[in-house]
Amino acid sequence: MQNPSAVLVSRFVAEVALAMVTAAIGAVVTLGALEFGTGWGDGGPQPGYFPFYIGLIVMLASGATLVEAILNREQHRATPFLRREQAMRILAFFGPMAGFVVLAAVLGLYVALIVYLTATMMVQGRYRLWRALAVSVGSAITFYLIFEVWFRVPLLKGPLEALLKIH
Repeated sequence: MQNPSAVLVSRFVAEVALAMVTAAIGAVVTLGALEFGTGWGDGGPQPGYFPFYIGLIVMLASGATLVEAILNREQHRATPFLRREQAMRILAFFGPMAGFVVLAAVLGLYVALIVYLTATMMVQGRYRLWRALAVSVGSAITFYLIFEVWFRVPLLKGPLEALLKIH
């Protein structure tokens, strides 16, 4: 028998939560479409016509998912959706990415990229520091050349780039 304490989220909870989130997204799309008009004008459909109906479809599908989850709640409560070991693997992947986002907002994209790639390569890939630094610095330089120089698309910069006068 499986250890029930190792189950963090049941299938029932996951389905109800997902139905609520997707219903909220559908409602936002539908309400947003109302600002642009959802009818049929002289030139065809108004700008909000298709988003309005797509939002309605998403809300209806979310409602159907919610009803199905409630009707089968006893079976779904007994079915695990997320176990502790699975959650730890997910956290090991998304935790560093969240740190990257925060670091990019504070230090700029290029410095955050170097820190993130270096740490990820060393911790998860077991690469040596010199190899991880070579790849991460090379990636940052490549991104700079592609976006900033060739395509002239400025990316988020932080205090180090300002200090080095990288525009």
